[in-house]
Amino acid sequence: MIILDVREKEEYEAEHIPDSILCPLSQFDLIAPGILKNIKNEDVVIMCRTGNRAKMAVNELQKHEADHLTFQTYEGGIQKWKSEGKPVRVSGKGSTLPIMRQVQIIASTMIFIAFLGATFITPNFIYLALFVGFGLAMAGYIGLCPMVFLLQKMPWNNKRNITCNRNKNSCCD
Repeated sequence: MIILDVREKEEYEAEHIPDSILCPLSQFDLIAPGILKNIKNEDVVIMCRTGNRAKMAVNELQKHEADHLTFQTYEGGIQKWKSEGKPVRVSGKGSTLPIMRQVQIIASTMIFIAFLGATFITPNFIYLALFVGFGLAMAGYIGLCPMVFLLQKMPWNNKRNITCNRNKNSCCD
C-alpha cells in the first residue's frame, strides 16, 4: 500500500506518516503524474488532515492515466490515523499552523490595525495597509515572501524531529 499525502508542505513537515509520499493538492497536476507513473499495481491511499482534500484529489486523479492503480481516501485523515495509535513522524520543520495560514493571520491583523489606526488615531496608518498589500503583491509576483522567511525562524516553527508510535506509547528521536 502506498500513502499519498495531499496536504501542503508545511503540514507534511510538521507531521506525516513514515514512508508516505508528499503530493500537495495545490501542485497536484504538476507532481502527481510523475509519482503515479512510478507506482506499479498497488493500492494508493490518499491522505490529508481530515479527508476532505483527499476526496478532491481522487477527483483530480481521474484526469491522469492511472487505470492500473486503485485509489481510496483515508476517511478522517491523519487525525484519525493518529487517534488509532498508528505511527507518525513529527518534525520541527513544520509548525502548529501552516506557514501560509500564519502569513494570512498576520497580514490580515496588520491591515485591520491599519484601518483602526487610520480611523481613530491618524490617517498615516494607511501606509501600514499599503506596506502589507505591496508585500503580498510582490510575494505573488516573485514567489518569495519575506514574512514566510521571518516566520520560519520563530521558535514555535522550530521543533525537534520525533517519531511517535502511540501503540507502543513511546517517542524517540
